[in-house]
This record gives sequence, structure tokens and C-alpha cells, in this order.
Amino acid sequence: MVPTLLGIMLINFALIQFVPGGPIEQIISQIEEGGSATDRFAGGADSPSFSENSKYEGARGLPEDFIKDLEKQFGFDRPGHERFLLMLKNYLKFDFGESYFRSIDVLDLILEKMPVSITLGLWSTLIAYLISIPLGVRKAVRDGSRFDTITSAAIIVAYAIPGFLFAILLLVLFAGGSYFQWFPLRGLTSEGFENLSLLGKILDYAWHITLPVIAATIASFATLTLLTKNSFLDEIKKQYVITARSKGLSENNVFFGHVFRNAMLIIIAGFPGAFIAIFFGSSLIIEIVFSLDGLGRLGFEAALNRDYPVLFGTLYIFGIMGLLVGLISDLMYAFVDPRIDFESREV
Repeated sequence: MVPTLLGIMLINFALIQFVPGGPIEQIISQIEEGGSATDRFAGGADSPSFSENSKYEGARGLPEDFIKDLEKQFGFDRPGHERFLLMLKNYLKFDFGESYFRSIDVLDLILEKMPVSITLGLWSTLIAYLISIPLGVRKAVRDGSRFDTITSAAIIVAYAIPGFLFAILLLVLFAGGSYFQWFPLRGLTSEGFENLSLLGKILDYAWHITLPVIAATIASFATLTLLTKNSFLDEIKKQYVITARSKGLSENNVFFGHVFRNAMLIIIAGFPGAFIAIFFGSSLIIEIVFSLDGLGRLGFEAALNRDYPVLFGTLYIFGIMGLLVGLISDLMYAFVDPRIDFESREV
């Protein structure tokens, strides 16, 4: 986990160095939009204190001292390797610094936005399991039937539709597009949410979260359904099922007493992995499409604004969460199935 996280941070830090339009360029652009740069500083364009050969695009005409102050403020007065090592040292203490443009601690910003993304991921994962497990079991029991063929075709179509395209389709159809206006266009709550009763708050929240959850669930639901079906088919073909049937047990006793319990082990153990897959997959696209103020949208806006502390802070949190959940998934697989023991196997 440690070298993986280090590699994630190192590769992205290196890539950022080649991306044009950093935070200093953002400041310069804001100055130019507010008026002539030469009107803001003493002296004229011919003054020796003005930079004519600045490495920053659009900085011509700005004083060199001003550019140096910006570099010092953003930490760009140090070599790249020093900035990277300092960043890692601070990140080990979960000190992400302050946002360049919001004057707020990055950790506080992440903690503020995280509940939205976690809520969306949890609801989507739970609904995916509630739909996929019964459907997958039904498909396994009726393997090769017309029902299995039709549902497989529908699942493949659902899996092939990109999440952002499906999200836009839902907005057009049900959120005030060209057809129905059954659901709100953006956000998780309505105006005056604080004044609603408890039941009113629950209904209002459910009304807002419906379309984002459906959009986030569509792809994972397809994968999980086929995983459930294949897991049950593998168990049904095993020797202990044949033995149970030969002893005269009914199909219901064989299925629910033996097959169901064993087949569900791998599906239950995969819950953390399914959650993190939905969490990562939906937090960016879905939050942007539905204007949800979560971690994905925060990282996207930070990338556009070149707000590096926020960008790398969210990347670090995403990386740690992904690695920890991957570890938990592996431990759960070994816990629910003792046969998974790589250390005891002979090479």
C-alpha cells in the first residue's frame, strides 16, 4: 500500500509540472481581466523592474518582485523535488495546507464535502445489491431460459451506456428537460430544508437523491448481477450439491440450505470493493452532472482552477480510501473462505 500510494502521488505530481496554466497564471489572468496590469503598479513598461521575458504566459508588464512574491506564496520558489518531499511530510500528518483561492484549510474542505460522496456511494451500493442478488439468483436458477436471455441482453445494454450519458438522459427525461419534471435538476435539498419536519426532510432528500443514485447504480448493478449468477452456477455444479440431491433433499433445501450460503460468501466479501468502485466511479461524473457538492466535484473544480493543495489533498484521500478498502476486501475474502491462504501454499 505504501509504495502504491507513493507512486500515485509521485506520478501525478510529475504530470502537474507539465500542465500549463498553474495558479500563478490564474492570478495573472485575474489581474488582466480586472484592468491593465501596468495601471496597478508604479512605473512604466520601459522600467527595468518590469519583466519582459517572464516564464509565465501573460506576465509581460508585471514587476519581477510581484512574480517572485507569488512564487514564494505558492511555494514555487523551491525545486520540484523539495516541494514533493515537503508535501509528503505534511501529508503524513494529514496537513494539506490551505486552498490557494478559498482561504480555507483543505482538510476542513474535504471533511465538509465527503458526506455527500459517501452517502451517494452507500445508497448506490445498497440498491445495487438489493436488485442484483435476487436477479442474479433468479438467472442462475433459470439459466438458459428466455428470462435469462432477455435480462442478460438488458444488463449488457445497461453496462454499455456510459454513466454520464445515462445521467444526462435522466435529466432530460425526468428533471425538466423535454418531457417530465418529476425530480429536481440539482442539489440534495430544497430551499427552506431546515424548516421542514423530519418526515419532510426525509422525503425531500429522497426526492433529490433518486436520479443521482439511479445513474450511479446502473453499471455496478450489471456487473454484480452477473457475478451473482456465475457464483451460484459454480456452486450448483459442485459435488456436494449432487450428494445432497442424492440423499433426497428437496431443491429448496439444497438451494437455500447449502448453495445460497456458500455462493453468497464471495458476494458479501466484495461489498467494500463494490462500494469503493461506485464511490470512485460516481463521485466525479454524477456530482458534476447533478451539481452535487461532493468530493468528486471539489477535485474537478480544483483541477480546473489549478488549486494544487485541494487537488492533491483529494487525490491523497481517494488513494488511501481505495487502498484501505482493497485491503479490507482481501481480508474479508480470507475470512469468509478459509481456503484462501496464499502463505500456506507451496510454490
